[in-house]
Amino acid sequence: MKGIDALGDLRGKRVLVRSDLNVPLDQQADGAVITDDGRVRASVPTIRDLADAGARVVVVAHLGRPKGEPDPQYSLAPVAERLSELLGRNVAFATDTVGESARQTVAALADGDVALLENLRFDARETSKDDAERAAFADALAELADAFVSDGFGVVHRKQASVYDIAYRLPHAAGGLVLAEMEAFSKVLDDPERPYVVVLGGSKVSDKLGVIDNLIDTVDRLLIGGGMAFTFLAAQGYGVGGSLLEADQIDTVRTYLDRAAEAGVEVVLPADVVVAADVSADAPTSVVPATEIPDDQKGLDIGPATVEQFRAKLADAKTVVWNGPMGVFELAPFADGTRRVAEAVAQVDGTSVVGGGDSAAAVRQLGLDESAFTHISTGGGASLELLEGKTLPGLTALQDTPS
Repeated sequence: MKGIDALGDLRGKRVLVRSDLNVPLDQQADGAVITDDGRVRASVPTIRDLADAGARVVVVAHLGRPKGEPDPQYSLAPVAERLSELLGRNVAFATDTVGESARQTVAALADGDVALLENLRFDARETSKDDAERAAFADALAELADAFVSDGFGVVHRKQASVYDIAYRLPHAAGGLVLAEMEAFSKVLDDPERPYVVVLGGSKVSDKLGVIDNLIDTVDRLLIGGGMAFTFLAAQGYGVGGSLLEADQIDTVRTYLDRAAEAGVEVVLPADVVVAADVSADAPTSVVPATEIPDDQKGLDIGPATVEQFRAKLADAKTVVWNGPMGVFELAPFADGTRRVAEAVAQVDGTSVVGGGDSAAAVRQLGLDESAFTHISTGGGASLELLEGKTLPGLTALQDTPS
């Protein structure tokens, strides 16, 4: 997969950059406020490098899930403001995707200038399942540029016009962020240094079955926390009270436990959990053995004994992948498990990769030092699919020649 240097001299050329700027917004009376700008910050280096090289940079991205038509609450206008601040230069904002505003905005760019077009998903063709519709939108985007740079790792698992189809229409390259993501995941998937430990959490075990299936014959230890742990506990015959449970996955989980035993993989489940009657910041909490959760209580975080157990299993690791929080970290009474496990991952004397999504959000929300980790992925879904061993359309397209 070639990087930007392969595109040659970009001075004066219009370069369409697909970034991932899908940030959370808080809609306030005086406008929308970005509550986590991590993805914007991660997009800046590639955009800056292109602008510094004299390219006329046209950034495209999506935000949220509008229904294929303009919706003010999903406008990228607040992102354009934040991008301007981070770049230290004005970012022109087009109020449409491939319409008159986009064409005029791009035409007005000088060498080194940057523009951001409005939310791609305001046009239904961006995400259409119809190849012809996506192709038509990709054609319109291609008319605005001379080259394409894919730098939105968080969307490379999507077969969408600005991710997949556009690469077949323009000379293309991977941006620095995508290359960094691929390097990090190649290190943990292709030739991990051992001991190799994977920490999985999050609410649903069904979201992680593909990861478990792909890695269970490769890892040395699998540490299971979060809501998904209760389906594992149920598969061992324990009651889980009112905790999250995917009863339809119990038999599947049993097969993975059997496979792990056959492969000599150590599966570590919670020894204790923090429980409460309700998912509330002011609900009374207690710590109980994971095998003795009262019927009227919900497990909402791993307990202190589990934290120490997980930390011990991480202490000698040389490669760690962490994907998914250990509890409802958004609420203070249930954040300690995620915080302390994250700290243990950060202290690993080796490679530590945080698999994006809620895990990356937890690192930032809990105020942890991002630089302590080897890599924090910007793509939740994309990182999961890589860990599942899937082929991602947006990456496949970069390896092919434009038509």
